[in-house]
Amino acid sequence: MNMGFVNVLILAIAFAAALPMQSEAGENASPKAARSAKGKTLFIKYCAGCHGAEGNGDGYKLLGPNPANLTAPATKNKSDSDLLATIHEGKPNMPSWKGRLTDRDIQNVLAYIRTLPQ
Repeated sequence: MNMGFVNVLILAIAFAAALPMQSEAGENASPKAARSAKGKTLFIKYCAGCHGAEGNGDGYKLLGPNPANLTAPATKNKSDSDLLATIHEGKPNMPSWKGRLTDRDIQNVLAYIRTLPQ
């Protein structure tokens, strides 16, 4: 085998190995899917304790109103602006997330909530 060809082949393999791999939520994912994936991570960390892992409102029960079932038609039918306001400002038994999460994080959580099945 030609040594020049072998050297070029070795360089090509080394170059390809050095390129960054794209993740599932990387450049190939739609912006909506990427926002939803980030939102899911935030939801699990900050919201699932009360709203439940699937958003059914079956997490911790506090004194006062139970956590909202985010898969219910009543929630699904709310506008994005209403849901964003709730996340941002909170409710009697729900903390305000403004100042704790960035506006982008709150948008990502909403994107994830919108993917929850009814």
